[in-house]
Amino acid sequence: MLLVSSCLAGQEVRYNGTHCLHEKIRQLIDQKKAVSICPELLGGFPVPREPAEILGGDGGDVLDGRARVIEKSGREVTDLYIYGAIAALKKAKELQVSAVVLKEFSPSCGSSLIYNGEFTGGKVAGDGVTSALLKRNGIKVMSEEGFLNWLEERPDADL
Repeated sequence: MLLVSSCLAGQEVRYNGTHCLHEKIRQLIDQKKAVSICPELLGGFPVPREPAEILGGDGGDVLDGRARVIEKSGREVTDLYIYGAIAALKKAKELQVSAVVLKEFSPSCGSSLIYNGEFTGGKVAGDGVTSALLKRNGIKVMSEEGFLNWLEERPDADL
């Protein structure tokens, strides 16, 4: 069983009310081999919502109190991101998932790259808050691109 970002499953839950449908992930949802989550919705955010980025580090730094998640207007929303990450971790443990596929660049879900905190479209290496928490708990986390590579390495994988 996989846990996947809801936006990759075609649900219109991104900050701007859109999705990032990934056909293979949608197929896995339909086959009941994956379950979708949106850590930001779990944290209490509406759709649509103001864009947010991590300021001062990455998701690991947020969890350690060294960085903050800030909306474009300047409002701090760190606690909601942490709350959503904890809820996603709880779900991953309940389902005993083999891996989690999260949307790259997100302040919640980025698993190797996130936006740089300047709201200019620039990116830096790092994890989103949910990705960092899942990894700290020994759960394999990958982006949608990493997921395709992972599937190629495991053609007979029983998800």
